[in-house]
Amino acid sequence: MSNTLEVIPLGGIGEFGMNMMVVRYGDDMIAIDCGLMFPEDGLPGVDFVIPDLTFIADNKHLLRAIVLTHGHEDHIGALPFVLKTANVPVYGTRFTLGLVEGRLHEHDLAQKVQLNIIKPRESFSIGPFSIEPVRVSHSLVDCVALAVSTPVGTIVHTGDFKVDETPVCGSAIDLTRLREIGDKGVLALFTDSTNAESPGRTGSEKSVIPAFEDVFEQADGKIVVTCFSSSIHRLQIIFDMAYEFHKKVAVLGRSIQRNVELGDSLRFLDIPDGLMINPNDIKKYEGEELVVIASGCQGEPASAMGRIAVDAHKQCAIDKGDTVVLSGRIIPGNERSISRMMGNIFKKGGTVVDSSVARVHVSGHPKQDDLRIVTEALRPKFYIPIHGEPRQLFRHKDFVVSAGLVTERNVLMCESGDVIALDSDSIRVHAKVLVGRTFIDSTGMEEVAEMVVRDRRNLSYDGFVMPIVAFNPTSGAMETDPELVTVGFMDDSDKQMLTEMKDVLESTIKAAGHDERTDGSIMKDRIRISLKRHIQKATGRRPVIIPVIMEI
Repeated sequence: MSNTLEVIPLGGIGEFGMNMMVVRYGDDMIAIDCGLMFPEDGLPGVDFVIPDLTFIADNKHLLRAIVLTHGHEDHIGALPFVLKTANVPVYGTRFTLGLVEGRLHEHDLAQKVQLNIIKPRESFSIGPFSIEPVRVSHSLVDCVALAVSTPVGTIVHTGDFKVDETPVCGSAIDLTRLREIGDKGVLALFTDSTNAESPGRTGSEKSVIPAFEDVFEQADGKIVVTCFSSSIHRLQIIFDMAYEFHKKVAVLGRSIQRNVELGDSLRFLDIPDGLMINPNDIKKYEGEELVVIASGCQGEPASAMGRIAVDAHKQCAIDKGDTVVLSGRIIPGNERSISRMMGNIFKKGGTVVDSSVARVHVSGHPKQDDLRIVTEALRPKFYIPIHGEPRQLFRHKDFVVSAGLVTERNVLMCESGDVIALDSDSIRVHAKVLVGRTFIDSTGMEEVAEMVVRDRRNLSYDGFVMPIVAFNPTSGAMETDPELVTVGFMDDSDKQMLTEMKDVLESTIKAAGHDERTDGSIMKDRIRISLKRHIQKATGRRPVIIPVIMEI
C-alpha cells in the first residue's frame, strides 16, 4: 500500500451523473466531486439519486476533504448527504462554493461545514496530496481541472470541460499551464467522455451570438428565453443583447433568479444599471420592449416556462407575435414534454426558435479534437475515460488509441466501484467496493430504501389513490362528476376523508385554465400535486397518486 495510489470512482462511470471519485494513498483520502443524477421512469416518489455512501461511511476516518471541479448538480448535488456522513472541509472556486452554500442552507449545514476557496494556479495541500486547480472552459463559469500530485506521480482530473478560448464570461481554458504540467510528467489522466463520439471541436459559447442577434432583430413581440439556470454565459449574452436593442429584462424562476444574483454579486455577470425589472412589472411594458428569461427549458409543468406555455403564470403569458427561444439541449426522456410545451406556444401565436432551426445552444463538453488538444498538452502515461455511458467510454478509448495519443495497453476501462491501483509503472483494477444508488424522496431531504422503491412499484407503499376525471377535449368542461378510487390507503368507512379529497379535486379542476384542462399531462400533474399536498397534511401519508384523465 505504501507505494500504491488507489483511485475509486463511486459514480459517473457508465452513466450520466453521480460523479464522485475517491483518491486514496495509505491512510489518507480525498473525494473529487459529489454529484447526483435524476431518476429514470419507474421510481415513484424519488426526486433524485446519489451514490451509495457505504464506502464513505466505512472510511470516513480516512477522508480528509472534498474538492470540487465545478458547480453543476451532477458534481455537487450529493454534497449535503456526503457531509452528513462525513463532515470534512470542502474546496471549490468562488462561484462553485456560492452554489454549494445554497444547498447547505437547505439542509441546515451552512454553519457546520468549512468551505475553502481555491484559485487556478494556486496549489494547496491535503495530507500527502498537493492539488493545483487549472482553469478549464465549460457551460458554467469558474470551472477547474485538478492536477493532484501524489507520492507515485501526478494524476489529472479534467472535470467537465471544452476547449473554449473565447468564453463570454470568465477566463479561457489554461492550455499553457496544462502543457507545463505535462512537461513535468502526468501519470494518469481521467477525462470527460460525454461528446467523445463526435468529431471536431465543440463550439465556443460565443458561437450562439449570431443566432440570438437574428432573433432580436426579427422579433416583433416580446422575447422569452428559457435555458438551464446555470448557463451564466448564455445569460450574459441575453443581457448584452437586450441592452443593445434597448429592451428591459425580467427573470422568472427561483433557481435562475438565484444564479443571476450570485453571478452578479461575484462579478461573473455584467448587468447594466436599469436593465432588469421586477417580474411584477412585466405587464407595464409593451411586448417589443421586453425580454423574459424563464427557467424550465425541459418542459417541466411546474417550471416558469411550463406555466407560461399554458397561461398559468401570474406575471407572464405568451401573446400572438411573441418569440420563445429554447436555448438548451434536450435531456433524453424529456422529448415529449418539450414538444408539448412548444405546441402550446404555437397555439397561442408564438414562434419557437430551438436548436433545430438556429444555433441557440452549444455543448459544454469536449468533442474529439478537444480531447486531442488536452491529451497532447498533458501527454499522460495512462488514460482513463470517465463521465459517460458505456458507448461513449468505449468510443472515447477507440478515438485516443486510433489517433495515436495513447497506446491501447495504457488505456484502462473501468466501472464505478473498481479500485484502480496506480504506481509509477502500472495501472490495474485490483479490487471492487460496494457501490450502488441511494434514492432521495421528493422532499429532497430523506433517503428512500431500495426496498421501499420496489414496494412503490408494486403499489404497496401507503396504497394508492386514483382520481378519475372525464373532460370534453375541446371545451375542457367536466362531463361527469369526478370519482376517486383508493386501494390500501383508507378504510371505506372514512367518508370525511373521501369528501375532502373530492373537494380538493373539484377545486383544482375549477382553478385550471382552459389550456390546462385540455392538456391531459398538465392536468394530471396539477391533480396529483394538489391531492398529494392535502393527503400529506391531513394524514402524514404518501400514497401513490395516479390520475386518470378521460376525454369524452
